[in-house]
Amino acid sequence: MTDPVRPAFHGFEQIPLREYAERAYLDYSMYVVLDRALPFLGDGLKPVQRRIIYAMSELGLNAGAKPKKSARTIGDVIGKYHPHGDSACYEALVLMAQPFSYRYPLIEGQGNFGSSDDPKSFAAMRYTESRLTPIAEVLLGELAQGTVDWTPNFDGTLEEPGWMPARLPHLLLNGTTGIAVGMATDVPPHNLNEVVSACVRLLDAPKSTVRDLCEHIRGPDYPTEAEIITPADDLLAMYETGHGSVRARATYRKEGTNIVLTALPYQVSPGKVIEQIAAQMRAKKLPWLEDIRDESDHANPVRVVLIPRSNRVDVEQLMGHLFATTDLEKSYRVNLNIIGLDGRPQVKDLRSLLAEWLEFRTGTVTRRLNHRLDKVEKRLHLLEGLLVAFLNIDEVIHIIRTEDAPKPALVARFELSEAQADYILDTRLRQLARLEEMKIRGEQDELDSERDRLMATLGDNRKLRKLIREELLADAEKFGDARRSPLVARDAAQALAETDLVPSEPVTIVLSRKGWVRAAKGHDIDAAALSYREGDALEAAVHGRTTQPVAFIDSKGRSYSTLAHSLPSARGNGEPLTGRFAPAAGAGFVALASGENDTRLVLASSQGYGFVTRFENLLGRQKAGKAMQTLTAGAHPLQPAVVGDVGTDRIVVATSAGHVLAFPVAELPELDKGKGNKLIEIPKAKRGTERVVAVAVVPPGGTLQVHSGARTMSLSFKDLDNYLGTRATRGGLLPRGWQKVERLSSG
Repeated sequence: MTDPVRPAFHGFEQIPLREYAERAYLDYSMYVVLDRALPFLGDGLKPVQRRIIYAMSELGLNAGAKPKKSARTIGDVIGKYHPHGDSACYEALVLMAQPFSYRYPLIEGQGNFGSSDDPKSFAAMRYTESRLTPIAEVLLGELAQGTVDWTPNFDGTLEEPGWMPARLPHLLLNGTTGIAVGMATDVPPHNLNEVVSACVRLLDAPKSTVRDLCEHIRGPDYPTEAEIITPADDLLAMYETGHGSVRARATYRKEGTNIVLTALPYQVSPGKVIEQIAAQMRAKKLPWLEDIRDESDHANPVRVVLIPRSNRVDVEQLMGHLFATTDLEKSYRVNLNIIGLDGRPQVKDLRSLLAEWLEFRTGTVTRRLNHRLDKVEKRLHLLEGLLVAFLNIDEVIHIIRTEDAPKPALVARFELSEAQADYILDTRLRQLARLEEMKIRGEQDELDSERDRLMATLGDNRKLRKLIREELLADAEKFGDARRSPLVARDAAQALAETDLVPSEPVTIVLSRKGWVRAAKGHDIDAAALSYREGDALEAAVHGRTTQPVAFIDSKGRSYSTLAHSLPSARGNGEPLTGRFAPAAGAGFVALASGENDTRLVLASSQGYGFVTRFENLLGRQKAGKAMQTLTAGAHPLQPAVVGDVGTDRIVVATSAGHVLAFPVAELPELDKGKGNKLIEIPKAKRGTERVVAVAVVPPGGTLQVHSGARTMSLSFKDLDNYLGTRATRGGLLPRGWQKVERLSSG
């Protein structure tokens, strides 16, 4: 039987591209998740941070040492443990040294390490120096005590710790952020004393709930003194689910009439806030403020002064608006997604996180005690051999002098181990003086006692928990501090309406025949006397206030609206409305109105139809406007007339032939939009030549002005009885000489 033919091997493997891509991307994503972006629950560090801290400890850059150039540290880190970009590595070092970024900085920097105004303005690593801070001892203190597993570095020439034997849950103390593949983490910083208190509670009462632990950890504690305004129930839900959000708000105080910002939310720079406020001031959206100054310095890291226009400004309203429209109030996402002891990323609630960390700490302490017990037993073993040699010193010296191989002879003669024999041979003769016996026996007694204590602790879970508890409290006593971010339950700020930010002042809005608009302060403005562009003249003018909107009606019956305070000053010619709105081709602006939302207006057309509507119906956000009046062919809208009281006011309608009809407003229907009802009768034979030129509303006791050329005739409310009739009738004819009516006005 012949052997089967085997395919030739050409030094490569053939696999489908789809399978290769899936495998490669999965490997990459797992690397990013486990070895770059997410922290390990035990020490709360990402790999690059862990390697920086370890490299600095290897360089002897402890808290009491003289600092060295940061470039020296970064060189060791990327050359020995972290073969990545030096700029990214240095940025990680700087971050751990910035007191405005880290709640408990692990590195003390000398030189320019950035500022809260611009965290990335730090100097190059060749200019700065750094060393570890005292609290870094919490991470490194037990490193050489058999507490961690050591792994080869990237090229296998050195070993590095797989994690740090943290004595405190550093993950919660400084927090972290990271974006991996398909997942992210956002852990806020917390107060050391509160975290230790929660750990002690969980040690004493393992069945404690998240609600119980939140009696100790009341919320995040950022490096700034800005208020945390998230309600306690929302914080509890965040800790119960492992995700949510935290809202922080700047603090301020009044100094005379000025407002002084004293603290900003985490990672918010004064420069950015000033820029945001100044942008609103330039856009005339913040008329309450006159000026803003940045007086921050070394003594006052945050001091931004807001100068109101007057002492009548409502400070709380102003600040509420600024909180809602700038970074003075900011929300932070929380996502407790971390790599657990099982090496898998998972979103954990507060209790699971602390319980798992205590499991990590228990394992670390157990390894430390076992390591020390092993050392004690080895030392006792050596001392036992040394004592044998001391009691038989003459014979030991004789064997060493006469034997070619003294070690086996000593082992055989005194039943010693090889380690004991080596130790005896390495001992100097002067250590075998008579006083050494007392020292040996004294050291044996001390080590025996220590061994008993170690074994008792390792054999009793209660004693082990007590030891962990005492060490936690000792570190809290040494490194703990008061909470910086006060917890103040407040509702989220709401931005004021644009009109609420504007002082209420009387204005006259003027519309020209060519569609240019402007606003003059006051109601005593003679709009016709204003200067106009060549070939232009007054079309219409209305009285309003800066806090009210203005509606414009084009020749096709569409309505457009804007705010009165946003209109240009009447000192110039104004601006064309076509720059704000987009009317249909051939349409021009022919009328305008202003008032409160519930103000009633009479909308009429030159064809003699009209209706009553509320002013709010004319308002819209579309640049193309909204359909308001339905016009017949050849008709155009007339200037709206304001209605005071529907029950008593009269509508007066005038035609180009001098016919005037007055009738109660109540006879006209109230509509949202449309054509309306007939106002006055125009004979069929005259409909091509006669049209309605104006409408007005006259209240009881008021007067009607009939404008005809340069002359004006006034008619009292009682005089209108001569023209009173039912809606849609012909009305009466004005006296000879006044029949060429141009417009009507009510006073």
